[in-house]
Amino acid sequence: MELNVRFQNGDNTMRYRTQFPASSFTRIREHPKFLYNFGDGLKFGEVVYQNKFSIVIQGGPKFTFQTIEEENRDLKQCTMNNCESEEIVEAANIAISNLLPTKSRSLYDIAYNRFKKWCAEKNVQVYSENVLLAYFSENAKNYKSSTLWAQYSMVKSCLIIYDNIDISKFPKLIAFLKRTGDGYQAKKSKILTKSEIDRFLSSADDKEFLMIKVGLILGIAGACRTDELVNLTAVDDIEDVGSSLITKIPRIFVVTDMGNMLELFRKYLSLRPPHVKHKRLFLYYKAGKCSSQPVGKNTMGKIPSIVASYLKLPDVACYTGHCLRRSSATLLANAGVDITTIKRHAGWKSTTVAEGYVENSIENKTKIANQVLVGTTTSAITKTVNVSESNIPSNINFENCTNVTFNLNVNK
Repeated sequence: MELNVRFQNGDNTMRYRTQFPASSFTRIREHPKFLYNFGDGLKFGEVVYQNKFSIVIQGGPKFTFQTIEEENRDLKQCTMNNCESEEIVEAANIAISNLLPTKSRSLYDIAYNRFKKWCAEKNVQVYSENVLLAYFSENAKNYKSSTLWAQYSMVKSCLIIYDNIDISKFPKLIAFLKRTGDGYQAKKSKILTKSEIDRFLSSADDKEFLMIKVGLILGIAGACRTDELVNLTAVDDIEDVGSSLITKIPRIFVVTDMGNMLELFRKYLSLRPPHVKHKRLFLYYKAGKCSSQPVGKNTMGKIPSIVASYLKLPDVACYTGHCLRRSSATLLANAGVDITTIKRHAGWKSTTVAEGYVENSIENKTKIANQVLVGTTTSAITKTVNVSESNIPSNINFENCTNVTFNLNVNK
């Protein structure tokens, strides 16, 4: 494998090719300086840039792997004795090529190629921190903060893989990206409350909304993304153990027998036509019957807006496909669940994301206010009483109560 070696000496630049395999080149790169022949004998040159296939050395126009002086003999011997076979090098290259996410690999390549094209237009040879600052400074004029961070993440991953450069160690670049987010408020999907979910499940007609109900139940129970619901299979991913449903997406969550949730799921599953060849759970549903056609991502993403429209909630368009995932996390935060549990439940790696749900939880803010203003740390006590028309009490008495909140849900 040929490797490109470029030398810089003032304004003069020369390129040189060596037939040494990549493994030898890698071993030599680990030495703090490189050998070069500058006409008056063997010298060392300073490395100013390097990646997997090329190197820039400051100080001389020619390069040689020949060692004339005895003090350099160990370097060559170490290099030549540690050459991996072509099979190992090929296997390593295959492994490197699979480091990027398969699903979004094309987006990573687009971001990386856009950066490389910009560098070529600016005649940039060394990917320094100033270069990255200039690049993202230009992009900041046209993109919002969240887009800049997404571009940074993709460029960072590609530079590590393809060029062996870690831009996460550029403190000024990180500080600049953080500064672009000052005052920025990202648009987020609205959420469904527990009472709204219960109201839809109990009042909506199964003949029209059965598939929507099952999608709502599974989406809320597992904090599911839209594509996770779309790809859910009835046989491989869901196990009905009688008292609950054990679901894998691939993280595991459980749907318990609350209300008639399991009954709704089993009713929908029983309507599955016997001639369906695929395994996907969600099939198009109309007038009490399922077809063999699987539900797509766009239809699945409309479930929250359909629920909001039925309940006559304002801003129906703000209930996007991410609503189910946000609603699930918010319900956990309202219940006082810790951040670690929320992260594990939703499959998040970032604590920042989970903290956002805890921070925006009204119940948590109310609890904190009680602790600050009243000085109490007593946990809230919830009492649910089901009352029908035949047994409406004439009086309800409460004694020795402070800081009491009454939530009355009337279902007609």
